[in-house]
Parts: sequence; structure tokens; C-alpha cells
Amino acid sequence: MTPANPLPAELSAQLAALSPTQLAWLSGYCWAQSQGVEGSLGVSAALAVAAPERRVLVLSASQTGNARGVAESLHAKLKTAGVEAVLSSASEFKSKTLPDEDIVLLVTSTQGEGEPPEEALPLYKFVFGKKAPDLGKLTFAVLGLGDSSYPNFCQAGKDFDAKFAELGARRLNDLGICDLEFQSAADAWIEAVVPKVAELAAQAAAPTATPAANQTAGAVYTKDKPYTATLSVRQKITSRSAEKDVEHIEIDLSGSGLHYQAGDALGVLPLNDSALVQEILDLHQLSGKEKIRLSDDLETDIRTALTESADITQNTPALVQQYAELSGSEALKTTAADKARLDAYLAATPPVGVFVAHPHPLDAQTLFQLFRPQTPRLYSIASAQDEVGEEVHLTVGVVRFEHHGNSYTGAASGYLGERLEEGGEVRVFVEPNPNFRLPADGNTPIIMIGAGTGIAPFRAFMQQRAANGDNGKNWLIFGNQRLANDFLYQLEWIDYRKEGILTRADLAWSRQGERKVYVQHKIAEHAAEVWNWLQQGAHLYVCGDATRMARDVETALLDVIETQGKLSRDDAEDYLNEMREDKRYQRDVY
Repeated sequence: MTPANPLPAELSAQLAALSPTQLAWLSGYCWAQSQGVEGSLGVSAALAVAAPERRVLVLSASQTGNARGVAESLHAKLKTAGVEAVLSSASEFKSKTLPDEDIVLLVTSTQGEGEPPEEALPLYKFVFGKKAPDLGKLTFAVLGLGDSSYPNFCQAGKDFDAKFAELGARRLNDLGICDLEFQSAADAWIEAVVPKVAELAAQAAAPTATPAANQTAGAVYTKDKPYTATLSVRQKITSRSAEKDVEHIEIDLSGSGLHYQAGDALGVLPLNDSALVQEILDLHQLSGKEKIRLSDDLETDIRTALTESADITQNTPALVQQYAELSGSEALKTTAADKARLDAYLAATPPVGVFVAHPHPLDAQTLFQLFRPQTPRLYSIASAQDEVGEEVHLTVGVVRFEHHGNSYTGAASGYLGERLEEGGEVRVFVEPNPNFRLPADGNTPIIMIGAGTGIAPFRAFMQQRAANGDNGKNWLIFGNQRLANDFLYQLEWIDYRKEGILTRADLAWSRQGERKVYVQHKIAEHAAEVWNWLQQGAHLYVCGDATRMARDVETALLDVIETQGKLSRDDAEDYLNEMREDKRYQRDVY
């Protein structure tokens, strides 16, 4: 016969929730009390200490490193507040474990047309899929980083925040929104979140996941402290008759201590075109010598500020809206007030075009403050350091466009591909991309799919595999306009093929022949071979335009998996998502 429980029901329930370790501690405490040993902790306090532990995960979803940096800052502030949290990148996080998490603090950027960063796609597809999880046990907060010059500003952060709540999770703090100058807004969000987490996490848990390894670029150079390198070589690698101007760029890093891996990107801080700076100064009746303040403690002249510190090529909603008020232009106010019209206007009109169409001279300080700060442009590195030593190579497509009868170039592409002379100085830093890496096992086959300048990292991959002596098979699927004009690095690929390093190549040309042929058509044409390589464990890589090419390639891959693998569409989606989580499907898209 089971003896009656002498304890109150509430206390029995509390005891039942304790772990074996907590019960052992409590039994020892009770024994000491029965022997008259003085203790400083009462039973109620002991039960409080033994309360279920809270687990805190700081999750970063980053495209260029900014979200990762903010997440690291949040993690440090939590630690200072006595909260032991796990820091992880989305690339290291298994999305299907989300329902089992306790407190999740997500810092995410947005890319493309309001999409999540590449490393967060598995998580995004998981929560937005047909088999969306129940997040009733989850407490969360989301901070979104973005660029207000794009229509779907911070959309990834907004989507995650709304979907988590929709799936039953409890929102710990309101969604945070950060623009390009994100630091102050991010700091304010962190200051609001940390005390709330500290209050919940009375007893922090031991980490249950492996934190993401910190990626370093060797030296201490960053976008805020770039290295001043030298342009050593610029060579046009499209023909004279090609519609595109693509330049091969070599930059000397001698003595910098900078290191990079195949798959990383190089950040470039451009100087603006002096002719464009002069046109803007003339439109505002300025000499260029007028003094302006860059910050509270830094002053310079307006010409220098427009050349070095302002993004004068990229139009933004804020610029149009503010200039509409300053100029008093009713037409511009009407455009600024209509989102659809404003988006179309921004896509077709550079800042200088706004000033030409609606002339209204401004003073130097007001003019400077219209522009967003100059931001670095990231280029996929087209070389392997084991092959080229203290150099870094880029593949730059020069952006050119016409407006109000004048010709212009992109800020960085025109700077690197046209204006900067060989021997000239350029400010750079390495931006690690841990989500675009060759397989650790050199015997693993790889399929490289790219269009246009998206061939850059694959050149680096081939150099690295050749330097390593890797034996894995290599398949290139490359597309551009015309074979005679646009086969970038053609002689190098021919040599790799002759040497047997490049196992096969399938080329798609969209401007020759009776029909346009793109890389996705080559995937469909060779569906059986693609599936066979996947069954051999091949890793898939895609590099290029995010809005069209990468989407069409993903559709083609899903078709291959569905038809060749005899799977349903949903199962094909799961298959590809599992490949992504296993780092077998990686994309570098922009």
C-alpha cells in the first residue's frame, strides 16, 4: 500500500518539476536543516533557484556582416547583464529546432526585393511553408536592418516578426527597424530588450547549441577602417563589340596582412566621379569650398564631402520627399506622396536628375544632408590567395546609363572599371562569406551555376581546388549574351578543361541563335546528370542576379529533384532546403 503524500499538493508539483541534480541539492539542504545546521537559503529560495531554466538564443541573419555585428553587440550586452545566451548565425541553426527554443532574439537584414539574407532562407521557408510549426512555447524579439532607398524596407524583419506571432510565439519587444545608419537605432532596441530578457532569465541556461565561429579577415581592416591598397591591373575581358563592359581588376595587398578565402567578398569604398560632383555643385550655385559638418567634431568642404562621404548616385525616398518640401515643387510632392509612382521615379531618376528637373539651389550643409552616407560596395572575389599571393582579383561589370542627355556610371563600378588609374589608391576590406565555401573534402563534386560577373567566385574555386590538388569533379554551368563577346576568362576555362580539372562545362548564350538560352535551360536539358551528381553528394553553388537568374535556377533545380527523384513538389522543396541546411546548396546572389 502506497503511503499518503504528507506534502501540500502545490509543493509536490514543484518538487516533481526538479531535475535529479536539484533534488539532490534540496535533499542535502533538508538533511542539514534536520541536524540543526544553519543555512542562508530557505526552502522557498531553494525552489526559486531551482525554477526551470530559461534558454536564450541570439540569432543573426546577415548578408554583409552588419546584422552579425549587431547580434554580437546584443550578445555582449546580455552577458554584461548576467544573461548567458548562445550566439549563432542562421547558417549554423537548424530551423526545425525552432519550436523547441525558449527565447529567440533575431537580428536580420533584408536583401533583394524584400527577401531574407541567404543564410536565413531555410528558416524563412520553414516558418512560411505548408508545414509551419507551432511556436506556442517561444518568446521572441526581432530587429530588422535595411535600406530605405528600396521599396520593401526591412521586409525580412517585418515578415519574421509577424509570422512568429502568427504561429503563437509571444513577442517580448516591438519590432526594431534600422536604416543604413543603423547604430543608434540598434543600440536603442538592445537597451530596451536586454532588461526584459534579464528579468525572464532569472537563471540562465547553459548553451545548448554551438556558437557560430567568428570569422576574421586576418588584419583589423574593416569598412570603418579600410586598407588603402593599389590598383595594379585593369583589363577589359569582354570584346569591343560586346554590349557589356566587364573589367578584370587586380588589387595589390602587399604588406596589409589581409587574408581571404575563396567565396569571400571584397568591400570597396569608392570616390565619386568628379564630373558628377561638379554638376551637382553647379546646379546649387556652390563653389565647392563652402564648409560643412560631417559630424559634431569633423568639418570639411562640400566638394570633398560629396566626393568621399556621400552616396550621390543612389536616389532615395527621403531625398525626394525632403527636396520636394525644400523646393516647393508640387509635381515632386505629388510623386513623393504616391508609393507606386515614387518607386518608379526612384528607379529611373538619379539625384542629379531630380535637381535638374526641379531647380532650387540649396546651401552646402542642407545639400549634403539630403544624401545617405557613402556605403562600401561588395564584390565577389575572383581569386584564391594560394594562387595569387598578396593580390585580390575582382570581376567588375561597369554600370552605365543616360539621363537628361548626360552619361553616368555606377559609383563603384565606374570608379574601379574606368576612372581609377593603374597605380591609384583604393580603400578596401575583406568581408568573409562563411556561407559560400568549397566542401571541406576535396573529393566532393561541385556544380557551379553562374551568369555574367557571377562567374567570379567560381574562378576562385577552381584556383583553390587546383592549388589544393583536390580530386573532386567540377561542373560549370555559365551563361552570358554571346560566346564571341562575353565568355569571361575563356582561355583559363579552356586550360582547366584540358588539364582535367574542369570535368564538364555547359554554356548558355542568350543573344545568339533563334531562341534565348539561359543557365536554367541547361539545368533542365541535363536533368538526369544533375540528379546523378546530387546523388553522389555534389555541392551546388549559384552566383549572380537574385531577382531573375537565381529564382529561375531554383525553379529548375526543384523541377529536376521532383521529376528525377520522383518526389512531390513539397518533398522536392524539403530536399533542397535540407541541402541548404547541410551547406550543399549555397548562393551568392545580389
